[in-house]
Amino acid sequence: MRNRSIRPAIAAALVAGGLAGVLVATPAQATEYSSALKVAGVQYDAPGSDNNSCTTGNTKAEYVTIKNFSRTTRVNLKGYVVKDAVGNSYTFRIDHYLEPGDYVKLRGGKGTESDANNVAYRQNCNFIWNNDRDTIKLIKPGGAYADTHSYTKSANDRDGNGYITFHS
Repeated sequence: MRNRSIRPAIAAALVAGGLAGVLVATPAQATEYSSALKVAGVQYDAPGSDNNSCTTGNTKAEYVTIKNFSRTTRVNLKGYVVKDAVGNSYTFRIDHYLEPGDYVKLRGGKGTESDANNVAYRQNCNFIWNNDRDTIKLIKPGGAYADTHSYTKSANDRDGNGYITFHS
């Protein structure tokens, strides 16, 4: 299991009378941004044993799905950034157009970006998403947030398949 040094965010609220603290669960969607592009889901735990070999590994099976939820607006992903909680990032460097309702899967590993196949590759064989918890940030070219999600395996992946859906 991958695990980077992340300070877990734990929120505490006082019970009436201030006698005890209660842990508050962090929701999978904490903030709603006004953006056509959203993180639709993440395969944060690639099926099988983690292996980041570029030739025999399974980093391509780890991906985040970004979807254009607009009904009318075509969006170019060029300049958008996807980041995790500790700052690992990928910037879309070429034109990649998402029609209304269209999506792209940003995969680990190496490969060729393709509008026709709705895929982009991070060109990096290291895993980016933690298997226990992480934060996914989708950032617009100007630096404003388009979408963000924090997840934990225990709270958000009820069936344990390593995939979490957002904006269903």
